[in-house]
Amino acid sequence: MGEKPLKRGRAWIEIDTDALAHNIADIRSKSPKNNEIMAVVKANAYGHGVGAIAERLVEEGIKVFAVSTIAEGVQLRQHVPDGDILVMGYTHPLDAGLLNKNNLIQLVADGVHANALHGSGQRIRVHIAIDTGMHRLGIEPSDFSGIESIFGLKNLNIEGVATHLASPDCLTEKEKIFSNTQMEKFFSLVNKLKEKGYNTGKLHAHSSYGIYNYPEPGCDYTRPGIMMYGVQSQNDETLLKPDLRPVLSLRAVIAQVRWIKAGESVSYGRSYTADRDIKLATVSIGYADGIPRQMSGKNGKAIVHGKKVPVIGRICMDMLMLDVTDAEDVEAGDVATFIGRDNDEEIRCEDVAEAARTITNDILSGLSGRLPRIVKEKE
Repeated sequence: MGEKPLKRGRAWIEIDTDALAHNIADIRSKSPKNNEIMAVVKANAYGHGVGAIAERLVEEGIKVFAVSTIAEGVQLRQHVPDGDILVMGYTHPLDAGLLNKNNLIQLVADGVHANALHGSGQRIRVHIAIDTGMHRLGIEPSDFSGIESIFGLKNLNIEGVATHLASPDCLTEKEKIFSNTQMEKFFSLVNKLKEKGYNTGKLHAHSSYGIYNYPEPGCDYTRPGIMMYGVQSQNDETLLKPDLRPVLSLRAVIAQVRWIKAGESVSYGRSYTADRDIKLATVSIGYADGIPRQMSGKNGKAIVHGKKVPVIGRICMDMLMLDVTDAEDVEAGDVATFIGRDNDEEIRCEDVAEAARTITNDILSGLSGRLPRIVKEKE
């Protein structure tokens, strides 16, 4: 009695920051000369754990970061005392004091947002979002007078101008034309502002796929997100070939192993019925941990003792079941891998996302906070 559970617990995430450093080197090699990396660490560093990720990025020379919310910015500042942090999502003007206190940079959504932040009375560092076709946040380039008016707001210190490509991951001729048109609109606006004497500061437009599919010079920052973590959003081709290593592995402990007979059913709704006698392993991980429930009985896989085995029956909140009949000597306490490598077998996050009919960004950012993040020792 009184013994503490193992640090890794019932299920856990392993983080390889050496892989992160490798990916940063590849991104630098593929980025235009003199571009600086703005590392995107929103959503708890895409589920990886922002503390360890940010601290290794600082070791690798990263000085500029991006998050989505002011709360993320405040948290990140604890790990990055000296770097620049851009808040890319909306911040309410009532929180302008927190921007100032934590030395955060705010991406302004439009003229209304800019005027509201100015009206707070706080002196705020900002970048201006330009909507060149994404139609999410930003001011359209055609509203030049509106953009120009933001430069006249004395409480806003304008340090950059940004846009976001809508389909940088797609290399069809139609989407290449659309992306190139977005960039043309962006640089046309920037040049017009410069001609009128405005200091546009740092320019940025390219997220991960922009880096690998549209490597043209012109901006000051690249904004790698998903590929910095060693995966692509899905199994697709890019113009420049990434040399990436996955940073994250997902594993869980097998809680029970037993045989069930042909004709017996497994889990809620009895959606799976064994067509032979099978060896059933119950694993201590479920959809509350981030395993997509829609993978129940549909291409879900795990690796046990170096052998890929299927998920059977409906995935539960905290547990799921595997058919381990074809894996050797499986016992309670053994480890099942859901993302990552075990001996010669590997389950890529891209394959999990494909089976769940989503993207890796969704899978990784959906990994539960109750899973401990265990950082591997650096080599």
